[in-house]
Amino acid sequence: MNAHVARQLVGKLGGLLLTLFLSSVVIFSALLLTPGDPVVALAGGIRPTPEMIALIREQHHLDDPIWVQYLHWVGGVLTGDLGTSFVYKTPVVELIAPRFGITLVLVIYTLVLIVVFGIGSGILAATRGARTDRAVLLATSFGVAMPTFVVAILLIWVFGRVLGWFPVYGAGEGFFDMLYHLTLPAISLAVLYIAYLSRITRGAVVGQLHSEHVDTARVRGIPRGRIFRRHVFLNASPQILAISGATVAGLFAVSAIAEQAFGLGGLGSLLTEAAARKDLPVVQAISLLLVILFVVLNAAADVAIAVIDPDSVKPRRRA
Repeated sequence: MNAHVARQLVGKLGGLLLTLFLSSVVIFSALLLTPGDPVVALAGGIRPTPEMIALIREQHHLDDPIWVQYLHWVGGVLTGDLGTSFVYKTPVVELIAPRFGITLVLVIYTLVLIVVFGIGSGILAATRGARTDRAVLLATSFGVAMPTFVVAILLIWVFGRVLGWFPVYGAGEGFFDMLYHLTLPAISLAVLYIAYLSRITRGAVVGQLHSEHVDTARVRGIPRGRIFRRHVFLNASPQILAISGATVAGLFAVSAIAEQAFGLGGLGSLLTEAAARKDLPVVQAISLLLVILFVVLNAAADVAIAVIDPDSVKPRRRA
């Protein structure tokens, strides 16, 4: 890794930290400024008296200036203390941990489907002739146009109710049973991203197939398989990797749709429920976690691209 690439990576790390800081400020401030009083949730469903309201606000520092509340919250986050749920009266970490496991398995399962079928179909479209190209284009057009919740409903009806091949509710017990239960949710999340990644892959591969260095390799008599691996796919991989990084990061945010449709009880479901009940510590913790995942995964993709293709981060010479 040359010095310029190292400087670029250090710059990206600085941008990552700045993004996390600004995101934490926005998350904390926006939730406090939303309509509704968290004291209602803290009161446990009963109608609080003025004395109870004053005591609750004092105990939870709700009357402190917003910057003091923010520093108190950040200090807890940095030490692993995400607070206590207003509704469940349970440490937020204990609420998030088991649900995060479900969401993580769902995202990984979905990512495998996206990578295998998205990249695979894109390569087929670029290399197997006009008929295959048109078929993939038609399929991806439907995929891009289908919202995730519509796909989920169709899958539940066809494969759950009509055919009865897959369960349509719950996350299952044990690893293999969980995979069985998560198959339909993973497919519902993957359809849109498969179509998108397929088109990106096709465009990147076609661009490399018509490049001068590939023509030169053909003239030299290098085998087609080796040309594709070393000259086509390797050079197309930075663009594919960039989209894949954004995809896996975005999956954590949109997983709530599938979790709600299939009753999985994952992180997205908890976020939706906590937001509806004004459970601020839970909403803040999950929102911050999603932002961290998004930023870190995108940064990891940038680093991988810089390692694979150092030329992508080299400064351009002025004319």
